[in-house]
Amino acid sequence: MDRMSALDAGFFFAESENTPMHVGSVAVFEGPAPSYGDVVRLLLSKLPLVPRYRQRVRQVPIQLGRPLWVDDPHFQILYHVRHTAVPGPGEDEQLRNLAGRVLGQRLDMAKPLWELWLVEGLAEDRWAIISKVHHCMVDGVAGSDLMQLMFDLDPNAQHEPPSDDWVPQRSPSSLSLLTGAVADALAHPVQQLSSTPSLSSAVRAAKEMADQSRTIASTVPSLAKQAITPTARSLNGPIGPHRRWAWTDGKFEEFKAVRKAFGGTVNDVVLTAITRGFRDLLTSRGELSSEKLVVRSMVPVSVRRPDQRGALNNQVSAVFVDLPVGEPDPIARLSAVRGQMDEYKRAMQAVDAPSIIAMGDFVAPALLSLGVRATLQAGQFWCQAVTTNVPGPRVPLYVLGRRMVSANAYVPIAGGTRCSIGIFSYLNSMTFGINADFDAFPDVDVLSGGIRAGIDELLALAGEKAADDAPAEEPTAPERAGTATATTTRRTTARKAPAKKTAAGR
Repeated sequence: MDRMSALDAGFFFAESENTPMHVGSVAVFEGPAPSYGDVVRLLLSKLPLVPRYRQRVRQVPIQLGRPLWVDDPHFQILYHVRHTAVPGPGEDEQLRNLAGRVLGQRLDMAKPLWELWLVEGLAEDRWAIISKVHHCMVDGVAGSDLMQLMFDLDPNAQHEPPSDDWVPQRSPSSLSLLTGAVADALAHPVQQLSSTPSLSSAVRAAKEMADQSRTIASTVPSLAKQAITPTARSLNGPIGPHRRWAWTDGKFEEFKAVRKAFGGTVNDVVLTAITRGFRDLLTSRGELSSEKLVVRSMVPVSVRRPDQRGALNNQVSAVFVDLPVGEPDPIARLSAVRGQMDEYKRAMQAVDAPSIIAMGDFVAPALLSLGVRATLQAGQFWCQAVTTNVPGPRVPLYVLGRRMVSANAYVPIAGGTRCSIGIFSYLNSMTFGINADFDAFPDVDVLSGGIRAGIDELLALAGEKAADDAPAEEPTAPERAGTATATTTRRTTARKAPAKKTAAGR
């Protein structure tokens, strides 16, 4: 029985009828498709490695404590693993439509918070897996680590047969939940205080916090400045229960070529390409009203330490980046994005983000719930998109001997932020999975096409710059010989010319 962290509980409390808060993915594989039974048996053999997948959420009465994870005594894997197929001709369009419906549906909050769908019927003898996991259970980076649950590095990997010796722990009573919550509320602050070894340590910590505050004030764009920056408010508004989903992709070589030509990071180039996507979207809607217009995107930042890889909880913070959609020059857009990200990096290095996140542990659960909902409402006015980049493996992955050829990430939308973009890297590709409110984004394909156009325009400019910066080519042997003869002739003529002039002068 584990109690949720404050951040995990925040994602749990954010769930509502029109706001499913799960993350997900669509992975496509080479065929032939495995049988449904083989997939079920594979997952059963892996579940002991991740106990959370057989646990459900129990809330504490009257929210006196944060929710807990408890074993589900009625766990049935056949409920969580589904089997379906796409209609003909089984192209990307049919898969996107199916994935949009599946990923747009809420998980059953009374059961373990995950689903996996085996999808058959794709063209070229391919098949797919659609996966869903609630955000309170795992954030994107930890989700990447969870690929070990069913993915292999070796196509010939052997799997142990599933074990049937799992026995769920007894579910706690409501009274024990209440007494445990009260005990935690009393003990937790004492534990925090007892971890401070001395007064000098406390003074040093206070000084470091003051230094961090000064660093933030000097490097992060102030909220006041962002408050007066014109944003594309038409992208904010109510969210309905249905979703549209689209995707596009690029190659690492493309992003690296742009980075090499103009500086910055691959992530800066990615955000700049997304800026072009939103620029095209607003242009098509007739809403690109000013060259100063921005689309403000929340960019989650992982603060998970290397020794925390594989931990099933959320270790994320966030920054807000103003995507300069009104700027007509692609290189100026890249420079603006790079400047903001550089400022945020310096600030994050100076701030103990995990400690800031942990401060939520002192917030009463009822207030935490209200705070999360208030934050989501504030999002209607503050940011217009969520953009998250999850690094995936750079080596091939296999499921039951079949090679994964592509993967697209699904990131939830909440509050008044009607669009999210999940970026996922695998092998030499980077995919952009766009999740948008169905009614607000009938033109979601304009956004996905604009992102691809943004990659192409930056790549073309990088090629032009590389050509301009390239040194002159070395002449071939005949060219060198011809050049040498011409040079000798010029030198001979140059030597004779003064003599003629001298003679004429005489």
